[in-house]
Amino acid sequence: MLKYKLAVVAILLLGKLNAAADNIIRIVHPQCEYGNNPLGVEAEQPRFSWEITGGTRGVTQTAYHILVADSRELLMKHTGNIWDSRKQNSSQSIQVPFLGTRLLPAKTYYWSVQVWDNKGNVSAWSEPAQWKMGLTEKEDWHDAAWIAYEDIPAGSKEIANKAVVKGRNILPLLRKEFSVKKAVKHATLFIAGLGQFEMSLNGNKVGDHFLDPGWTQFDKQTLYVTFDLTSLIRPGGNALGAMLGNGFYHIPQERYRKLSGTFGFPKMICRLLLEYEDGTAENVVSDASWKTAPGPVTFSSIYGGEDYDANLEQPGWNQPSFDDRQWKTALVVEGPANLRSQTADPVKVMDTLTAKKITAPKPGVWVYDLGQNASGIPDIAVTGSKGAVVKIIPGELIDDKGLVTQQASGGPYLFDYTLNGNGTEKWRPRFSYYGFRYLQVEGAVPSSAENPQQLPVLQMVRGLHIRNAAAAAGDFVCSDDIFNKTCQLINWAVKSNMASVFTDCPHREKLGWLEEAHLMGNAIQYNFNVATLLTKISADMQDAQLENGMVPDIAPEYVVFENGFRDSPEWGSAAVIVPWNAYLWYGDKRILEENYDMMHRYVDYLRKKSVNDTLSYGLGDWFDIGPNGVGESQNTPKGITATAFYYYDLTILGKVAQVLGKIEDVRRYRELQQQVRAAFNNGFFNKQTKQYATGSQAANALAVYMDLVEPSEKTAVVENIVADIRQRNNSLTTGEIAFSYLLRVLQAAGRSDLIYLMNARSDVPGYGYQVAHGATALTESWQAYRYVSNNHLMLGHLMEWFYNGLAGIGQAPGSVAFKQIVIHPRPVSDVTFARASYHAPYGLIKSDWQKRDHSFELTVEIPANTTATVYLPVGAGANVSVDGKPVSGVEAVRFIRKEGTEALYTIGSGAYHFKVAGSPR
Repeated sequence: MLKYKLAVVAILLLGKLNAAADNIIRIVHPQCEYGNNPLGVEAEQPRFSWEITGGTRGVTQTAYHILVADSRELLMKHTGNIWDSRKQNSSQSIQVPFLGTRLLPAKTYYWSVQVWDNKGNVSAWSEPAQWKMGLTEKEDWHDAAWIAYEDIPAGSKEIANKAVVKGRNILPLLRKEFSVKKAVKHATLFIAGLGQFEMSLNGNKVGDHFLDPGWTQFDKQTLYVTFDLTSLIRPGGNALGAMLGNGFYHIPQERYRKLSGTFGFPKMICRLLLEYEDGTAENVVSDASWKTAPGPVTFSSIYGGEDYDANLEQPGWNQPSFDDRQWKTALVVEGPANLRSQTADPVKVMDTLTAKKITAPKPGVWVYDLGQNASGIPDIAVTGSKGAVVKIIPGELIDDKGLVTQQASGGPYLFDYTLNGNGTEKWRPRFSYYGFRYLQVEGAVPSSAENPQQLPVLQMVRGLHIRNAAAAAGDFVCSDDIFNKTCQLINWAVKSNMASVFTDCPHREKLGWLEEAHLMGNAIQYNFNVATLLTKISADMQDAQLENGMVPDIAPEYVVFENGFRDSPEWGSAAVIVPWNAYLWYGDKRILEENYDMMHRYVDYLRKKSVNDTLSYGLGDWFDIGPNGVGESQNTPKGITATAFYYYDLTILGKVAQVLGKIEDVRRYRELQQQVRAAFNNGFFNKQTKQYATGSQAANALAVYMDLVEPSEKTAVVENIVADIRQRNNSLTTGEIAFSYLLRVLQAAGRSDLIYLMNARSDVPGYGYQVAHGATALTESWQAYRYVSNNHLMLGHLMEWFYNGLAGIGQAPGSVAFKQIVIHPRPVSDVTFARASYHAPYGLIKSDWQKRDHSFELTVEIPANTTATVYLPVGAGANVSVDGKPVSGVEAVRFIRKEGTEALYTIGSGAYHFKVAGSPR
């Protein structure tokens, strides 16, 4: 009997322990300024964010407590000598600002957070996290100077405020030895090398970045990068070594170039801060004590490629005790004055592509097909005789003879490697990249091939895909093969055009055309966390903005184009839309504050350009489908798109002013909205036909989405859109400007069935058509023309519908940072399942639905500190259950109402499995 009682007691205790364990809440993913232990933070009030896991369903935060200390030891004792927030009764768990004492440059701070929830639970303190401050003032650089091998020659010709220099410039090596005589606690390097740099310490490359620093308007702003070198420092002698390339800072007058000119020859500035265990510190800075010499990179062009001569290598040049007596003293030169920390994710090598097929289209020429069109660089291993040259020509396409063609991607672009004859030589470019699927190699043979001429032998040829290293945020898959292939098509185009700006293409231009940053914003943000990149792009737009308020079509504006290619409202409106999108997606109010001046100056510029409250210039619905090939809008008057975006900007700016408490501006922009709305309808709307202008899909969709249509006319206008698509056999005519808005209008009108019919096909220009014609990345034209880019992200808007429409992950109106989530799947046609996840600021959101003969099942996951509204398709007599129980008996699920054939429920955090059985729609 005693044993029985003890067993019962044990079971009860175990049950209580399990219940207690179920209630435990934990802090995960603590971030400061969007980063995990970030370096180079310049914000006076860094912002903290964290996620909460564990606990039961419906967990919300009720309070938090943050500690910040200037030593890990103090923090471990739960002492915040820099800031102790005390317990704050607040649900805020993202973008929480630091409110402590003044933060010092180049200093490391440690922080931790504890939270309380609505169930009476309290978390443990989060694991200590940290950040290091950057250098915000000139004196923070401790007299570091810009140094170079050579300076721009006097009398260089000036074009568009940039000098043009003929001939090849020196791509230098720079080195400095120093000694460490005490135990090092922290070693931090702050460096800017223009145009691009690669830094090493004691022969080891510092970090894993590619093409540092990010591209900027160098005469307005230059980025420096911060590295932690603590693990690379040795007792005694050490050596810093830097290689410099040209990048966009200097574009040579050789080979292919979209533009020419220079801000200056390559140069560098750096400060190495050595903090010792005994509390003292020492600085090693760039100055005239450094030595410099020409490097083995003999040609570097962001547009033309890169040449490398291994015979010019100087072994040991970046290690201590190297004999640099033949090197010259570095030249102290003028350089950009405004240095800012690179806080956006860097570009890195992210994937490796190996050859799927090797062909020899003609003697001495080998073409490696890597099977995927991507932004990247070649990576080779080769053996051969001294002085032999291996030429590599990258390209997206091959011609009818099987040779690489650069007709549509810009040529000649090539890589040359000259061997030194010392065994197996490995090489990859450092300062340039291209978009390619194929690598054409001349002057060498594959290891498996006959070699009667005794040419160098290629032991390895592969492609390295490079992109901005923004973390993946989402994934999507469904039962439709064309949609899955389309998803990959778009994803590769996004990845290939995500550098330190959103490029138009990874070869021909590499310019930051701004319409992509807002039109493709949602599609990109579902897939990648680009919060810091949007901040950087917003700063680029500030630097590019003219005195009159105009924001040019590209930023940084490295070249001044003409007419609509410089000033088009659909492009310049990124200055208003991008910061607003960043706020909606990430809860970043600071980006609105920092860019409000730019935003209202641009809208004021549009107002001054308007005639009777309408605009009629620009590029219009670029690359729409019409009778005249591709280019400027064919189907839709430019006045429609330009004025619609002007109105949309006014709408957004009124909301921004409301968020920032600028009440007078709210009133002013609402008045302007009314004027523009009236002018738009008076000028473009036909009351008899219920059409806008030409009645194109673009004209009507923009009017509906941007709320220019009178409510009484909206249904008729939407019906006209549907009718136009139907009469064209369910095909589209819109270009890149209007397509995303067409999709949103159709989805909002409950016509995802039409979106499916338009896009799940391969017989008309569109996504399936591109796949059927061999594309492996999204092409510039719907028609997959060979004479334009075959790796362009601008038409990838369907990605947004995959997540928000088909899988159904969205955000409630008025919500910010997915605090109020909507799960609204749209089962269409023959699609039997769709699964998607999105890692929002509060945590992971999942939607996974499956359609069977007599049931519809939906599994959702909602992060803590958020709520969600779930839409379920129901028919007469349908039964709804959650985790196998009738929905009416599940306390965590509350019925709201029915809307047509859908039932709406609200839920809190947690995982739920819904099943609609009996008679689902």
